[in-house]
Amino acid sequence: MKNIIKPLFASALLICSVSALADNVSMPVPVGQQGGEYSNEPRPRSGMSMDQVNNQFGAPGEKYAAVGEPPITRWVYDHYTVYFEHDHVIHSVLHRN
Repeated sequence: MKNIIKPLFASALLICSVSALADNVSMPVPVGQQGGEYSNEPRPRSGMSMDQVNNQFGAPGEKYAAVGEPPITRWVYDHYTVYFEHDHVIHSVLHRN
């Protein structure tokens, strides 16, 4: 009986310590849940030109000059930011709520 108590105690101690650690882990917002209420809002698609984005979505609230090589430009709209490489969209990202 004594031989079984030590492994059971060790297992219980391990389970308690693992669950205690798990309580302190924070997870970022999953990609599918970013932007919440605006996730269905139309956004520029990859490959669109700056002119196409401007014509279809209007002028952004803010424009940030190109940085780096290749040059990456950022346009900020109310609910999302659009990233351009040279003058074509590479990605649009919803803002957190």
